Amino acid sequence: LIGVYTNRHGERWELQLKGSGKTPYSRNGDGRAVLRSSVREFLCSEAMHYLGIPTSRAASLVVSDDDVWRDQFYNGNIKKERGAVVLRLAKSWFRIGSLEILAHSGELDLQRRLLDFIIQEHFPSIAMNDSNRYLEFFSTVVSETANLIALWMSVGFAHGVCNTDNFSLLSITIDYGPFGFMDSYDPNFVPNTSDDERRYKIGNQANVGLFNLSKLLQALKPLLDPRQKQLASQILEGYGEHYYIRFTELFKTKLGLLGENEDDNYLIAFLLKVSLLC
Repeated sequence: LIGVYTNRHGERWELQLKGSGKTPYSRNGDGRAVLRSSVREFLCSEAMHYLGIPTSRAASLVVSDDDVWRDQFYNGNIKKERGAVVLRLAKSWFRIGSLEILAHSGELDLQRRLLDFIIQEHFPSIAMNDSNRYLEFFSTVVSETANLIALWMSVGFAHGVCNTDNFSLLSITIDYGPFGFMDSYDPNFVPNTSDDERRYKIGNQANVGLFNLSKLLQALKPLLDPRQKQLASQILEGYGEHYYIRFTELFKTKLGLLGENEDDNYLIAFLLKVSLLC
């Protein structure tokens, strides 16, 4: 993360470099990125934006003189590739993992400060003097995450690595890695060649979203009183309904269906099944 930029429209963007080298969080990686994956992230993030799906954006792509060694298909065949650096932008790069790691390490004061900062900067509808602000925050993230994954499904987008560190607290699409778009409907579609267990197959994205939100709730619980914990659990239980309603709305729009009809859901399921058989 190299800074924050406010454009002429008053929009605040956090600028981040991908592929520029090691950071304190690189673990055992080299912090580099190859040209092919950088081009894919640039193109897909811009495409998602113009498809109306909340996403990070790409500002520039610079080819590097550094050689990067990668095992593209995770089969032991390591090759030298051309490196690149992408300058990408988002309203915020905070993820579920940003709160999860602080809760896990018991840094509750820092977690509270970070959460208040995120709410103040990015959730203006939540009053900072509201004793239920963390509950309101969680409710917003639950509904917006359901909306985001429904939008992914509406265009056949599979993220590929839906862990808590790749799920934005602002419910935008971030960290384009081994993503893919289905050419034809297949709920078992997996774009990630290293996902042997098919955990992140496209048909499981909504379930993985629920799993990640449950991890967020677990991280927030030390900051909630008993009543708020109970309400938060009820909010999480409503995730499935949020997702189902939004998913249905999007697919009805694709089919040009107006109003409400009890056969709409049957028609959507039938057409998806027909597509699968084709």
